[in-house]
Amino acid sequence: MAAQPRFRNDAVAGPDQEPIRDDPQVADGKHPVDETLPPLKMVTSGLQHVAAMYAGVVAPPMIVGPAVGLTAKETAFLMGASLFTAGIATLLQTLGFWRIGARLPFVNGVSFAGVTPMIAIGKDRGHDGIAVIFGAIIVAGLLGFVLAPYFCKLVRFFPPVVTGTVITLIGVSLLPVAFNWSQGGNATADGYGSTTNISMAAVTLVIVLALRKLLRGFLQQIAILLGLVAGTLIAIPVGITDFGAIKDAPLIGFPTPFHFGAPQFEIAAIVSMCIVMLVCMTESTADMLALGKIVGRPADERTIEGGLRADTLGSALSPLFNGFMCSAFAQNIGLVAMTKVRSRFVVAAGGGILVVLGLVPVAASVIALVPLPVLGGAGIVLFGSVAASGIQTLAGAALEKGENALIVAAAVGIGLIPIAAPEFYHAFPKDLLVVLDSGISTGCVVAIVLNLAFNHLGRKPEPVAQEPAATAAAPVGAH
Repeated sequence: MAAQPRFRNDAVAGPDQEPIRDDPQVADGKHPVDETLPPLKMVTSGLQHVAAMYAGVVAPPMIVGPAVGLTAKETAFLMGASLFTAGIATLLQTLGFWRIGARLPFVNGVSFAGVTPMIAIGKDRGHDGIAVIFGAIIVAGLLGFVLAPYFCKLVRFFPPVVTGTVITLIGVSLLPVAFNWSQGGNATADGYGSTTNISMAAVTLVIVLALRKLLRGFLQQIAILLGLVAGTLIAIPVGITDFGAIKDAPLIGFPTPFHFGAPQFEIAAIVSMCIVMLVCMTESTADMLALGKIVGRPADERTIEGGLRADTLGSALSPLFNGFMCSAFAQNIGLVAMTKVRSRFVVAAGGGILVVLGLVPVAASVIALVPLPVLGGAGIVLFGSVAASGIQTLAGAALEKGENALIVAAAVGIGLIPIAAPEFYHAFPKDLLVVLDSGISTGCVVAIVLNLAFNHLGRKPEPVAQEPAATAAAPVGAH
């Protein structure tokens, strides 16, 4: 009788752990996702994740705060609260408890999808506007938590032709963010798009690429962090590093619960944020599928259910500490793909760092020293890595079969509309723009619908070839 394989898809390491998947790099029953690294490697790799996503976390409150009429000090408070709640949500994802958390190296932070509707809800209403936004987010988060067990079943509609398309769109959709950072980040500021800013982005890009080429081992894995440090040091004599944030930042600052007053509940605001939540759940599902493929632990229904529960629970809890809706950060998926560091505990360390940054504003201001052009140069590599992962997935999606190439063409084309022509949907109702302005969401929906139309509806199931009796009776693992 042939020996049974040591690792099987249904083997379970413990009551609170995910099943051990087939993976050539699994050793002693522990998948690389579940590995714990030495403390120094854990902290530095976690810090690299924080550096990659810091600007994305503080940007939404930086935009929403002034729009609703908050002072600069109150907006800074919102930014600290967003770092704190992003850390909590990331810990929920990576460590998890019960059936909450994907238990993948999955970073959560403030979703950009909610910025436009939040501004529409709270514009010029001050504290009342923030209270209404928070009330709507709480309801949307609780609704998403209830829907998670049903929403995760959509995974069957994400074959490689869909996931490859969506992963590619995630990377391509993020590249304009890196280009904007490379120019300076603020189109109304002096020097935006200057040769100085773009040159700093180019220098950082070259440094990161050179470090990846020349270094080995752990130093190669933290090439992004080393590149950001080097770029920031070079930017000091160039004059684009702002030390003002450190001077004005307090040493300690806890995000007082309901700092802006008790949450208020308005129907229109709740409906708007519930739509945003569905968009975020769609994007998170695609991100989990992408990350699962990259780390060698494919995301099944249970993984996606846990991930969506962490997303939605994190979103429902965020307003308690004055934070906004949380969702997946795709730029960190690119970092995992590039560094090959797959441990979820590394990202959990990053979540812990985010919590500390939210409690110690002066520490957060040190991270903020990294000029946006420097971050933009590194971002080109990070976001490009996501797109490259999508292309790699599409390479195995049988594009020569049926209408798969047409599915990719239509989904990518429609998904690129918000990037190539940002005003394309300007005449549409504002509520629809929540979905239409996200190329990831529209491309995902188009890919799913076309895959159903071409590959499922009206198709007769192909006959299953009967195996010889001897082969059919062979035990698992026999050849």
